[in-house]
Amino acid sequence: NVKEFEKEFSEYIGVKHSISVGNGTDALVIALEALGIGEGDEVITTPFTFFATAESISAVGATPVFVDVRLDTFNIDPTKIEEKITPRTKAIMPVHIFGQPVDMDEINEIARKYNLKVIEDACQAVGANYKGKKTGTLGDIACFSFFPTKNLGCAGDGGMIVTNDDKLATICRGLKAHGSGENGKKAYNILNNINEEVEEDNSVDNTVYNPLKYYNYLIGYNSRLDEVQAAILRIKLPLLDEWNEKRRENAKFYNQQLSNTELVTPNEDDYVKHVYHMYILQSEKREELVEFLKENGIATGIYYPVPIHLQKAYTDLGYKEGSLPNAEYLSERTFAIPMFAELTDEEKEYIVKNLKKFGE
Repeated sequence: NVKEFEKEFSEYIGVKHSISVGNGTDALVIALEALGIGEGDEVITTPFTFFATAESISAVGATPVFVDVRLDTFNIDPTKIEEKITPRTKAIMPVHIFGQPVDMDEINEIARKYNLKVIEDACQAVGANYKGKKTGTLGDIACFSFFPTKNLGCAGDGGMIVTNDDKLATICRGLKAHGSGENGKKAYNILNNINEEVEEDNSVDNTVYNPLKYYNYLIGYNSRLDEVQAAILRIKLPLLDEWNEKRRENAKFYNQQLSNTELVTPNEDDYVKHVYHMYILQSEKREELVEFLKENGIATGIYYPVPIHLQKAYTDLGYKEGSLPNAEYLSERTFAIPMFAELTDEEKEYIVKNLKKFGE
C-alpha cells in the first residue's frame, strides 16, 4: 500500500518522485537536510504558520529568518524577501497557509537571482492550484502532511516529500530509513560524488528482513508511513478534488452571507485555487465573538495566537513586538469557523445566523 500510494500521489500531484515519511514535520526536516542545509545557514520563511515550519529549519542546525506576510492572504510577502537575504541564506521556505498558494513566480525569480533553493511547505494545501499547476510542483522540493485534520488526512500521522529531482529523491529515501541499505548507499555516493552502480535486491521484502538494512551510510531518521495509513489514504485520494470543491462552495457561501458584516472574510488571489484547509475570519472583537459562538455550540480555533518570531523558543533571535507588524496584527484578530466537506446547509446557516447576531 505504501508503494502504491507513493505512485498514485505522484500521478495526482504531477511529479516524478513521492517519498512517504512519518509526518509533515519529518518531511520538512528531511527535505532541508537533503538539500545540504545545516549549521550556519539561513532559511527565509514566514512567521505566520504552524511552529513546525521554523522548527524544522532549527532542527537541521540552520536559522529561520522571518519575513512579514500579506494582510489579505496571510502568505509571505515576496516584496519583502530580498532585503532579508544575506551571504548565509540558502533557501526560501514559503508556506501555502490555510490552503492558499503563495505567489510562487516572484519567489522563484528571487531564488534564481540569488541561487537559492525553494522548499514548498504545502502541508495545508494538498490539491490547491497556482496558475494551473498543483502545489508541490512549484519549487525544488515540497512537503505535505496527512495529519487527520488536513484536507487529505489519515487516521494518525503521515507525510510526503515530492520532487522532480532524481538525486534529491534518492537522498530523501536514504535519510528516512537510518541512511541504510541500497538507498543509503546511493545517497552516500551522490553526496560524496562517487560514481558507482548500486544493485537493488528485489528478492527480499524490506518489511520482513533485508540484510542490507544493517549497513548504514548516513546518519538518518526512522520516518516511515505505515501500511494501514497508506491504505486509508489510497481510499481517500480519489475523493480529494470533490471534497476540496465542497470546501470551496462552503467558503463561497460564507463569503456571500458575511459580506455586509464587520467581519473580514478571506481573500483569494484570482490566479490560485484555494482549498480552504481553514476558513479564517478577522474580527476586532475576537475574544468576545469566539466566546459567544462557543456558548451557541459553534467550534472555533485561533490560528495562530502568537506569531513564531515572538514565541519563547525564538527569543534568542532578537525579534521584538512590532518587528513584523502584519503577522502580529493577524495573530490578534484571526479565527477559524467550521470548514469541512460534509457541512450541511442547516449547519452553515446556523453558523452565519449567529455570526450576524453577534454583530447586531
